[in-house]
Amino acid sequence: MTVELDGYTTTIDDVIAVARDGAPVSITDAARQRMAQSRAIVERLAEGEPKYGISTGFGALATVAIPADRRTALQLALIRSHAAGMGPAVEDEVVRAMMLLRARTLTMGRSGARPRLAQAFVDLLNAGISPVVPEYGSLGASGDLAPLAHAALALLGEGEVAVRGRRRPAGEALAAAGLAPIELVEKEGLALINGTDGILGMLCLAVHDAGRLLATADLAAAMTVDGVLATDRPFAHDLQALRPQPGQVDSAANLRNLLADSGILASHRVDDPRVQDAYSIRCTPAVHGATRDTLAHVRGVAENELAAAIDNPMVLPDGRVESCGNFHGAPLGFAADFLAIALAEVGAIAERRLDRLLDRNRNHGLSPFLADEVGVDSGLMIGHYTVASMVAENRRLAAPASVDSLPTSALQEDHVSMAWGAVRKLRRVIANLRRIQAVEITAAARAIDLRAPLAPSPAIGAVVEVLRNHVPGPGPDRYLAPELEAVDGLLRADAFVETLRTHGLELL
Repeated sequence: MTVELDGYTTTIDDVIAVARDGAPVSITDAARQRMAQSRAIVERLAEGEPKYGISTGFGALATVAIPADRRTALQLALIRSHAAGMGPAVEDEVVRAMMLLRARTLTMGRSGARPRLAQAFVDLLNAGISPVVPEYGSLGASGDLAPLAHAALALLGEGEVAVRGRRRPAGEALAAAGLAPIELVEKEGLALINGTDGILGMLCLAVHDAGRLLATADLAAAMTVDGVLATDRPFAHDLQALRPQPGQVDSAANLRNLLADSGILASHRVDDPRVQDAYSIRCTPAVHGATRDTLAHVRGVAENELAAAIDNPMVLPDGRVESCGNFHGAPLGFAADFLAIALAEVGAIAERRLDRLLDRNRNHGLSPFLADEVGVDSGLMIGHYTVASMVAENRRLAAPASVDSLPTSALQEDHVSMAWGAVRKLRRVIANLRRIQAVEITAAARAIDLRAPLAPSPAIGAVVEVLRNHVPGPGPDRYLAPELEAVDGLLRADAFVETLRTHGLELL
């Protein structure tokens, strides 16, 4: 699949395809024409009154007029000086998403850049060359200045890039790929770095990953329901319809479908002395559902940004060049913080369910910590500790970054979004949640096995069967970390959802 950039129709799936799967990228003829028209406006204005980013300095230096013979040097100096990030390199998928999205913005024809500039990013993507971008440097206004400057530096043949995981000087890598460094003209340095593309790229990746994890969150919860001899009655359609929150309705439907025809459930359907299950079981649809609704909102924010022109100043079709604040990352920062809060709670309620699975006073007849030889074996006791540590970290990471503005650039940039930090910590929340689910699924599957000869639902039985191809069932203590890592890998690969799909169950 080739992802075509026309400025307006890029989707989250396109971002995933390019960032993770290496899909090729091209630019449409219509986009090239828009960029050429926009560039012509900039060239006409370069000879007139001072215009920000064309014939002036930047930020607090916006009042400094730049002579015509120094404007090319101005653009080059901008990239070099702003490539001031520090820390470890961000992930290759993030850099690829950022380059794709900066090219997308340029193809809208509102930045005054030549088509060659967007093509330069496309050439790097198609050649598998990723600039090395340090983690720290973006405040989310004016966009991702430092990260984008590191990416832009590679277009000039400077800085470092990674090719198939190996770092090389950018000029050397460009030459090896048959690519020539670009030379910047008026406005183009600013057009390369004044955007929220790194933030948006990470938010798109997070939206994709969170959607998959919310499906498997329902799966893990359903497995725990069977494992602790809980009931599915609170998930009944008519009960859920009394509170028509769309995410809650969908989560409850998933739980009903996953538990359909469970022999374990049938074994205690009548004459069970328990009146009701704990909140961590009964209220699962409420928590998972509220998170689904949060994700729907965040997805909408990301999709809106994928259709937005993010630059400053903007070059308008009527010939005006106007300063604006579209580069401010507040919409994305707020969304990322909101989603981190919600996903942290999905992990928190999973930890409570796991605790019930492992506690002999509450797991209804199973051994302490699902151990084989109680006393000699510790079972999954420390797996719970691992989950608790990640739940605690997610609670810290759920503290919002977007309220933490710090003024910069001699108070010209006196309110910044901190959205880069918001999406960076969101990615950590997602990784932690996936690992939390890996432990819950491991424990629930062991509990289900220990219920034999009672059988789980066919859907859950199929999942346990796939799991057992990678992780042994109950037995004496063994090296546990590789097993948990294997389940984490199955979640990364979406193996459980695919298994359910092949058995005719499509999770909502």
